[in-house]
Amino acid sequence: MSSAVERTYDVVVLGAGSTGENLADIAVRGGLTAVLVESELVGGECSYWACMPSKALLRGTEALVEARAVDGAAQAVTGEQDVDATLARRNRFTSNWDDSGQVTWVDGAGIHLIRGTGRLAGERTVVVDTGAGEVRLTARHAVAVCTGSEAAVPPVDGLDAIDAWTPREATSAKEAPARLLILGGGYVGCEMATAWQALGSQVTLFQRGERLLDGLEPAAGEAVAASLRARGVEVRLGCEITAARRDGEGVVATTSHGDLRGDELLVAVGRRARTSDIGVDTVGLEPGEYLEVDDTMQVDGIPWLYAAGDVNGRRQLTHMGKYQARQAGAAIVARARGEEVSTADWSPFVATADHAATPSVVFTSPQIASVGRTVAEAEEAGLPHRVVEYPIGDVAGASLFADGYTGTAIAVVDTEREVLLGMTFIGPAVAELLQAATIAVVGEVPISRLWHAVPAYPTVNEIWLRLLETYRG
Repeated sequence: MSSAVERTYDVVVLGAGSTGENLADIAVRGGLTAVLVESELVGGECSYWACMPSKALLRGTEALVEARAVDGAAQAVTGEQDVDATLARRNRFTSNWDDSGQVTWVDGAGIHLIRGTGRLAGERTVVVDTGAGEVRLTARHAVAVCTGSEAAVPPVDGLDAIDAWTPREATSAKEAPARLLILGGGYVGCEMATAWQALGSQVTLFQRGERLLDGLEPAAGEAVAASLRARGVEVRLGCEITAARRDGEGVVATTSHGDLRGDELLVAVGRRARTSDIGVDTVGLEPGEYLEVDDTMQVDGIPWLYAAGDVNGRRQLTHMGKYQARQAGAAIVARARGEEVSTADWSPFVATADHAATPSVVFTSPQIASVGRTVAEAEEAGLPHRVVEYPIGDVAGASLFADGYTGTAIAVVDTEREVLLGMTFIGPAVAELLQAATIAVVGEVPISRLWHAVPAYPTVNEIWLRLLETYRG
């Protein structure tokens, strides 16, 4: 057997998803050499099985809903969504699961790529099985683990034997199942219920908890549950699965509400770190666990090891993984140069937004857009606060956007500092309101100064003025 090929780089990155790509890019832009190690598709979960295909599945439904909500335009909508065309558009957004375009970008960015299964093998060392031999990589400055997460499957009797869907199968399916059971009422469960119901599936969404989208404002889950039910989705809350099996008629989920039947069962109950088989035990860490990091993404107690994105469990969102990658990359470059790295909040090297200003959008009907702290989180943190709510449909821009526009804006204001702690928007197209709220939270813009940020009339952004007026009383 031939000996392993040995190579040395400044930075070795395990995982070439969007997080790994961004971290390597920052390192190279800072004058370091970097290599990506990837066993699947370059671009990762977001590009092929998550953000891009899921939103492509949802966008046609959203466009039809918006058109049908405007009298005059509604009369022009005389047909139903073309399912085959929607799936073909989804395929285009995934480049038909071909990563050659992303590989071209990696090469153009000056980043090296090694395809194969990589494992940590001691201090600053990664061994890659390429299928044609081993490559032994040594990092001069840092190894960054960006291996992401994978679908968690609960220990339910029979569940591992029925070929249940994970989010990967849900976003890449070639046709709509006649009957789809969805276990889990979080982001993925609610979005996939919205998408596949509109594409022709009879959907049953069930979960153990008593409300959807737990962790967001309660009004968000309530609005989505009501909308799903109005569209024909059967939503069962407080429904616990105890067993699963396949018979001649499809999948049977045995639950506290009785047997639920479908052709496929999507398990969407959360994620787990992809650290089981990447050699973390060789550096004293526990396989299968999220990697604990500081705000520069440096793994606790191991100064040369970093972990960014889903694998650290802080904020499992693509844009937050990219953000962490940029911050970690900047810290790695600065430390390689012998420069001081400030760990103060909002410095160029730390991911402060993970704690105080994470934006997110749930692309259901209605959309849910939020940033910063919820009311419950402000209460738990013991922060002095006041909650201000206003119906978005009462502003002129919203009534122009859609006849009968229904939605809610919820602001959480720090009453001592008079700055915005968090904001939630519930309603059609509210994702486009979110960045202004994010800037206000990150910048800790005083309410007195926000008063001078005059919203253009007549746009949905007038909601900002109404919230400020309500706060002032």
